Amino acid sequence: MVGGGGLLLATKVMRARAQQPAAMPVIGFLNAASLDGYRPMVAAFRQGLQESGYVEGQNVAIEYRWADNQIDRLPALAADLVHRQVTVIVATTTAAAVAAKAATTTIPIVFEMGGDPIRLGLVASLNRPGGNVTGVTQLNVEVAPKRLELLHELVPTARVIALLINPTNVALAEPVTRASQAAAHALGLDLHVLNASTEGDFDGVFTSLLQLRAGGLVIGSDAFFTSRSEQLAALAVRHAVPTVYQNREFVAAGGLVSYSGSIADTYRLAGVYAARILKGEKPGDLPVQQSTKVEMFLNLKTAAALGITVPLPLLGRADEVIE
Repeated sequence: MVGGGGLLLATKVMRARAQQPAAMPVIGFLNAASLDGYRPMVAAFRQGLQESGYVEGQNVAIEYRWADNQIDRLPALAADLVHRQVTVIVATTTAAAVAAKAATTTIPIVFEMGGDPIRLGLVASLNRPGGNVTGVTQLNVEVAPKRLELLHELVPTARVIALLINPTNVALAEPVTRASQAAAHALGLDLHVLNASTEGDFDGVFTSLLQLRAGGLVIGSDAFFTSRSEQLAALAVRHAVPTVYQNREFVAAGGLVSYSGSIADTYRLAGVYAARILKGEKPGDLPVQQSTKVEMFLNLKTAAALGITVPLPLLGRADEVIE
């Protein structure tokens, strides 16, 4: 039999437990690159969470894991998040998504990537992913030919063009190379594929461009290159090479032109999907979203320095012209 004092104490304990906030859900954020160059994308991801009622530090925690452009570190980083028993893993970049999928079949995963999630075995189909994985795909491989066409519009006399890829990121490098080679053949261009997977490779790339007498450079979509957008733009300016890449930061730093699906938009959508899963929805029931928003940014000052006259129709198509 419980005495009056014991009953009162038990009641107080129960009330205290009832008043304690529920444990804050934890998102594991996995990326193949580094925070450098990805701050705008992280801000867009947080925006998507906030639109859905989640604010970092208030009602959701985020644990960040960056591979610092060392793709072979991703399996261990993914395993660490699984061991941490995070509520959901948000795997941004194609390599991170592949590593997360290999690490767990139970923790929900939301990817943001430019690769083909069906070909990579991440989902059964786009409409009905099944399993524990869903996410958002950005336009990368699909727009690779368009980047080559843009460069051809801007420097129509150039017959030799180079394509820069990161050979360690096979999931993106191979399809981007195939798509670009097909486009070059259709345009009658001689396309040379160059490789870089570390900063130390960049000087050799621009030396090769000089030796090839390349009239322009297309940089293939890659997390490593995105994290080094400003450095690549500076090298392109220094060596006076007309160059096209995928993000605004590249053009703002002096790159000639960028063309891609909106990376900020796909990261925001990934935040929305992560929030929906936190609220109880299952990833296998959420269709993979395909971003259709395409952006083009153009640096007129760089064009003038390179002696390029930008066609008026091209100017009209630009989302922003930096002067």
